[in-house]
Amino acid sequence: MKQYRDWLSAPRRIAPLVTFRILFGGLMATGAFRFMASGWIERLYGEPDFFFKFYGFEWVEPLSVAGMYWVYGIVGLSALGIMLGLFYRWSALVFWLSFTYTELIDVTNYLNHYYLVVLLGLLLIFLPAHRRFSLDVWRKPALRVETVPAWCIYLIMLQISMVYFYAGFAKLNADWLFRAMPLAVWLPTKADWPLVGALFTQPWAAYAFSWAGAFYDLTIPFFLLRRRTRPWAYTAVIAFHVLTKLLFNIGLFPFIMIFNTLIFFPAAVHERWLDKLGYGSGATGKKMIFPKAQMSLLRTGLLVYFAIQFLLPLRYLSYPGNVLWTEEGYRFAWRVMLVEKVGQATFTVRDPHTGRQSEVDNSDYLTAYQEKQMAIQPDLILQYAHHLAEVYRRDYGITNPEVTVDCFVALNGRASQRLIDPNVNLAAQTDHLMPKPWILPFRQNEIITQR
Repeated sequence: MKQYRDWLSAPRRIAPLVTFRILFGGLMATGAFRFMASGWIERLYGEPDFFFKFYGFEWVEPLSVAGMYWVYGIVGLSALGIMLGLFYRWSALVFWLSFTYTELIDVTNYLNHYYLVVLLGLLLIFLPAHRRFSLDVWRKPALRVETVPAWCIYLIMLQISMVYFYAGFAKLNADWLFRAMPLAVWLPTKADWPLVGALFTQPWAAYAFSWAGAFYDLTIPFFLLRRRTRPWAYTAVIAFHVLTKLLFNIGLFPFIMIFNTLIFFPAAVHERWLDKLGYGSGATGKKMIFPKAQMSLLRTGLLVYFAIQFLLPLRYLSYPGNVLWTEEGYRFAWRVMLVEKVGQATFTVRDPHTGRQSEVDNSDYLTAYQEKQMAIQPDLILQYAHHLAEVYRRDYGITNPEVTVDCFVALNGRASQRLIDPNVNLAAQTDHLMPKPWILPFRQNEIITQR
């Protein structure tokens, strides 16, 4: 145990943490200002009349469009504060709170890389990434240190490694490995690419990409950790994420991973890069030492944090059925690009006292994007059913409306199947973390010809 603690507390030069801080802050600031300039605030927060909630965070509500511009302005400015190391602790805290708030407003906007940003932002609050080459050090030279305990750098490595490993672990399923789904659907849509487009239409191409993707995710952290394989592994990181960026619309995720994996390189490499900006790697300075009481709290908090990170992606094992179908335990599990899912949900509201019923036009209550996401996710279908029940109580005076849905979903190239029991009154069902009996079983054998 002592040897283990000595390994974690051994002094390591701070340069990798400085690089991480600068690149993370700069990328997040760019993303926030790009978000505002692209009109996405109006689209995501102004157009919807109803917002789907994360379990336990039903109380989170959006501000007005003007208010959300202020929020994203705060996200961008606090990210700049992280990058520059200016009022760093406050900048990291404000960034984490404001960014997390934007992500909790509507479940339909959930993306794995946004979740990763939330986690990395949380870790940065407690890491001394501002103690070198920052405006805080310029203001208060006494803050400057040359080394930090090794665990400060290992934390970021571990978080990134978990993302990759669980993304690879999630790919060890029959659809991905033995049907090359959903890549067998997606790749042919890129047939118009010059030179290589014709290859994407070949059946073997989807299988090659699927197996290579699983191998990459499962092994890349280990190759990055080894000095001999690290340069080749980082070349693979760049090639993999540039290719996925070109092939698929996945936002900033490729850049996040390309920048984040630089943390695996030794301090000398980072110092050479930073010296071009005036870092001054030859300078001497003191070690970063955490007080014992503070370290005890941090150790406990980090053990709890990583225990959650280890267990959360595995919670799907406690649910029956195919997680790609039920989506119970799907989120926060690094299930990246595993599903091609299309659904259609027709809701009916019935007055039990008169027997009268009406079919709902979903476009009256949801945006096109919300409707698309809702129709394939059972927990969102339940939320929407409750919303409809409330609307019909309020606007039409129906005391106890019954809401049912006839929902058909096609998963990874299969024929459409019913997702929800059409005889269940969803307005009478409560949302919880237990298995939902009103989700119908998935039938594996209903497969149509792959395109």
